[in-house]
Amino acid sequence: MNIYDIADKAGVSIATVSRVLNNSTNVSQKTRQKVLDVMETLGYTPNAFARGLNLNTMKMIGVLCTDVSDVFYAKAVSVIENSLRQHGFDAILCCTGDNIEDKKKYMNLLLEKRVDALILVGSTFKEKLDNSHIEKIASSIPVIIINGLITLPNTYCILSDEFQAIYDNVVRLCHKGYENVLYLYDVDTFSGSQKLNGYKNAIKDCGLTINNDLIIKVPKDLNDIKEALSNLLKKGIVPSAVLASEDILAIFAMKSLTEKGYTIPKDIPIIGFNNSLLAECSTPSLTSIDNMVGNLCTTAVTTLTNVFSGEDVPHKITISCKLVERDTFIP
Repeated sequence: MNIYDIADKAGVSIATVSRVLNNSTNVSQKTRQKVLDVMETLGYTPNAFARGLNLNTMKMIGVLCTDVSDVFYAKAVSVIENSLRQHGFDAILCCTGDNIEDKKKYMNLLLEKRVDALILVGSTFKEKLDNSHIEKIASSIPVIIINGLITLPNTYCILSDEFQAIYDNVVRLCHKGYENVLYLYDVDTFSGSQKLNGYKNAIKDCGLTINNDLIIKVPKDLNDIKEALSNLLKKGIVPSAVLASEDILAIFAMKSLTEKGYTIPKDIPIIGFNNSLLAECSTPSLTSIDNMVGNLCTTAVTTLTNVFSGEDVPHKITISCKLVERDTFIP
């Protein structure tokens, strides 16, 4: 028995059940009594989450990412942990890798340790076909997903508007005369798809034809990117600009093109994505789209505390990106 069952039987939202469990005054007496009657009939005993912030919770949040060595994930985890601490929570971090069975294992492990909620960092936690394991977890505790979109009860998604960010910057490049924009990306996650769709839509809206040779999926490996660019140049295709889904891809592309004799940005401007420390450290320094990871993570924690407090919380919150200008491209 869980709060989903109570909400369903009482004909109210999960948030309303949470308000009743937390003795919130923002519930009518009629609705409160209806929920309490259903609890009594079903013999429901609140778990740690349902008892609310000010009662008997574990004050522990599970945080999952696939690989904490990744620059984006490392920064996200750091911001999440600091923000949770400010709200009186501790965090348990699990690095799951990309294997679905390992993801399920760690989610269940954290649930067994009676964490009050899960925060999933990254769109890699959205599976293409089946997300029933997340739905099962969310039937017991709230699940926050950072930069991933899953439409399930008791799940709350904090998104970076990556589609619009890529779209805007492709249009910006095209309007400055850079029509052969090479797009480099490495994954087909929800985030990766949003970025790729932003690129394609921008090319079309600029009145250009999508050239599939200028869309290259490539691992985060310098040699692979060198080979991909060499093959492109052998076809007689010289990109007028490069836009990459990750800073590291952009930096590897810059190194590869420089070795081919091109000057950055005089010959080929380059834009990265994530505005990581790598962008500042590269030479020349990399212009990059900031996906606002700090805002994403603090918003995720604020959302979670609002859920605990029984407030009405939107299923999806979208945060805009911004372009950080450095040496490789100045609009």
